[in-house]
Amino acid sequence: MKIAFLTSGGNAPCLSAAIGRLLYNYNHLDGNVEIIAYTNGFSGLLRGDSIEISLSDLNDDSFNIYYEYGGSPIGNSRVKLTNKDDCVNKKLIKNNQDPLDVAATQLIKDKIDILHPIGGDDTNTTARDLSNFINSKGLDITIVGIPKTIDNDIFPVKRSLGADTAADAGSIYFENIVNENNMSDFHLIIHEIMGRNSGWLAARTADLYYKRLDSKENQLINSKAMSFYNSRRLDIHALYIPEKKIDFNIEIPRLEKIIKNVGCLNIFVSEGAFLKEISSELEAKDNTIDRDAFGHIKLDSIDTGRWLSKFLSKRMRVDKTLIQKSGYFSRSSAPNKHDLNYIFRICDFGFKEAIKGRSGLAAEDQRTNQLSCIDFNEIKGNKDLDTKSDWFRVLNNRIFR
Repeated sequence: MKIAFLTSGGNAPCLSAAIGRLLYNYNHLDGNVEIIAYTNGFSGLLRGDSIEISLSDLNDDSFNIYYEYGGSPIGNSRVKLTNKDDCVNKKLIKNNQDPLDVAATQLIKDKIDILHPIGGDDTNTTARDLSNFINSKGLDITIVGIPKTIDNDIFPVKRSLGADTAADAGSIYFENIVNENNMSDFHLIIHEIMGRNSGWLAARTADLYYKRLDSKENQLINSKAMSFYNSRRLDIHALYIPEKKIDFNIEIPRLEKIIKNVGCLNIFVSEGAFLKEISSELEAKDNTIDRDAFGHIKLDSIDTGRWLSKFLSKRMRVDKTLIQKSGYFSRSSAPNKHDLNYIFRICDFGFKEAIKGRSGLAAEDQRTNQLSCIDFNEIKGNKDLDTKSDWFRVLNNRIFR
């Protein structure tokens, strides 16, 4: 039996750990098992670039090192196998080639029985296209995806691997950054958090930050120390996410009152919160908006935090602005214990499904709350944050009080 791995899309805290746990499972199979990893995602598959992973000298403790790292040890890329022009431009295929055919041919050449793509909705919809192509050709290759995305926005996946750690890391990041707000009166701190169409990561980061803050404040109260301590300076004063429309005719007076009374403003914002407004402004000025192979706007070119700081500074007094982005810090973190246990659960299930020859995305299905090998054709991206959930209602009421 020959197994192949690849990781695709952006970095996430679960990638290295997922590889390690799958290797752990395959190491316990009876019989001859060969394993390779395609480097840099689907681009490595198209190029035929891979590395061999030997299990012969490994024991159970050998896999622990994979759990200590974030990111992917085999590299990522953003490649869509149905976007031929992009594949040609990236010199992954020739003009007369079909990316799906090239990928399937490479799997046949490498004698792959099972392919594990680890990634988000773009990765798994690409896995869908490849799986459908393989089935149409009558090939006996099983593809079992593992869901990762710090945005937690894959439908119908209840929870994506790495998302919990990313939110936790973002809360730690802001716990340090927030202490900069006493460097000036009328000080604006903007914490920009990853999330294109879903505000889950921003909201969950805010929720975990408040849990950390509450723990420290309880210690202060019990110790009766620092009587001059102003807890409102450490609060989150606004949370902007794609799912909630903001009426700035109401919001600006609220923010003005806070910054005047507290001396600062701490704002959490999803990088995709004002995507339409920012892209419209750029297009009106004839600026080119960069897009990736999947047609998504490249959010680095949008710079939401900078746009928001300028927007607010024109409408209210702001003496100093600090814009901080926790995305790369968060998505490159090693998985926390809570996430790691979940990674084990999903990867163990995905391994069992692959051995049975069942293709699909191994995940907890939010429709049934059960582990399932979800049909790739049912996978969609841009799952919204549930703004009616109890935890979000409590969070939102605390911030916009």
